Amino acid sequence: MIKTKQNGNKVWVTFTVAPDDGMEAITVCGAWSDWQHEPMKQKKNGEFSLTKILPAGSTFEFGYKINGLEWMPEHECATVPSPFGGLNALLEL
Repeated sequence: MIKTKQNGNKVWVTFTVAPDDGMEAITVCGAWSDWQHEPMKQKKNGEFSLTKILPAGSTFEFGYKINGLEWMPEHECATVPSPFGGLNALLEL
């Protein structure tokens, strides 16, 4: 799930992933950070979450890396083909 809150030319974007069986660690990887793995924190309710501040009016491709192995796009966003044969989510701010 994605929640956004804009303040001027910045957007606070909160990425949240509901836990599923076998999910022990999730990172967000996106074009905004040159695809660096950014670990999500697990909350008491089990959800994984991370908030980023990104520029308004921008578009970024991104996805989630599950347990360091499996790639998963955000289901609430449009997707585009990845150069690696999968799909990337498209975040439009």
